[in-house]
This record gives sequence, structure tokens and C-alpha cells, in this order.
Amino acid sequence: MEYLKKTEFTGCHQGMRYRLEGVTDSAGEKKLRCTVWPEPFAFFKTPDEKKEAAEFPFGEDGVAEAICWMNEMLSGKKENRE
Repeated sequence: MEYLKKTEFTGCHQGMRYRLEGVTDSAGEKKLRCTVWPEPFAFFKTPDEKKEAAEFPFGEDGVAEAICWMNEMLSGKKENRE
């Protein structure tokens, strides 16, 4: 969590890229934003309309929720390709 307090974490898995970052909402509360998009391009080179994002509580539980959400997004993308 200390890493996410300072910068974003990015990666890719089976054709889906992802980015986790700490953000502050309009009420001043720290949140964990998770964004996913299709390969091959990086976050800043991918059009916003190809990205999907969700926010979670900032903490270990939020990371677990974000991972579940990313798995759902990945399985949904796989079903659409078949």
C-alpha cells in the first residue's frame, strides 16, 4: 500500500492492461482507482473510450476487490471473443 500512496502500479495479463492508483475523491477521501484497457498500447496512448475504471476503498480490502473486478472484466472480455 505504501507503493500506491506514491505512484501507480501497472501491468498486463492475457491481453488486458491494468493500472492501480491512489486518488482523492471530491469529499477528500483516499480511494483506489483501477483502470483496465486492451493491449497493445500504454495508458496514455489508449483512447479514453477504450478504458474502463472503478474505484474501491484504499487499503488491502480495496486491492482484493479490485482484483476480483479485474478478473470479472477479463472473463467478460474472453466470453465476448468466443
